[in-house]
Amino acid sequence: MARTLIWTETALQDLDEAAEYIARDSKFYAKAFVKEAHQAARSLKRFAERGRIVPELNEPEIREIFVRRYRLIYKLEGTKTIYIVRFIHGARDFRAVWSQETS
Repeated sequence: MARTLIWTETALQDLDEAAEYIARDSKFYAKAFVKEAHQAARSLKRFAERGRIVPELNEPEIREIFVRRYRLIYKLEGTKTIYIVRFIHGARDFRAVWSQETS
């Protein structure tokens, strides 16, 4: 069953910032990276449970998949909707970034 996929403003901003950083060296690779992130997110419409539970939270409805070195973090809402909530570099302090999301 295909689900509805919704990117939050925060996650889109995260992706834009990552693309801007990559574009400093190559606009071509930045564009390819954004495309790859969107393809990974779209794949969740059919296979949402494939992502691992975010270990720092241990909440079954909050999961992640990796796009290169970035964590695409999403929340399952029932059986119909997926929210992409953050897109953060794996080296960043997750707790600090997540507290921005929830405050």
